Amino acid sequence: MSSPYIAQQPVNDFSLRFSDQKYTATLAASTDTSLTVPSNAKKFKVVMKAEADASVYVAVNATAAVPAGASFAASTSELIPVNGVLCREVDAADVLHFITAGTDIDVSVVLYSIDTISGI
Repeated sequence: MSSPYIAQQPVNDFSLRFSDQKYTATLAASTDTSLTVPSNAKKFKVVMKAEADASVYVAVNATAAVPAGASFAASTSELIPVNGVLCREVDAADVLHFITAGTDIDVSVVLYSIDTISGI
């Protein structure tokens, strides 16, 4: 499935067509779990959701990490909003890494290949 893409296009999961590239996993506590983005397109929108009331962090091409202290520090990871959606653009063969401090947390990842107008 391919969607036209315009730079700075806002993205959420409303009105997106069903994708044929859906992945799910149940995360174990403190265990990095990865998913390699397929190579059947150059770029993808990746829509990520986590089970309600769970803190799940995601990183691309780096090991995911949960926060380690009370002060701000540089991180490889981004929090998937609780009861929300995180959508980012990724390239083919990127590796998404997920981690949680919780136990048996379900995560959903849906990929949408995108066509870029400039061919980038």
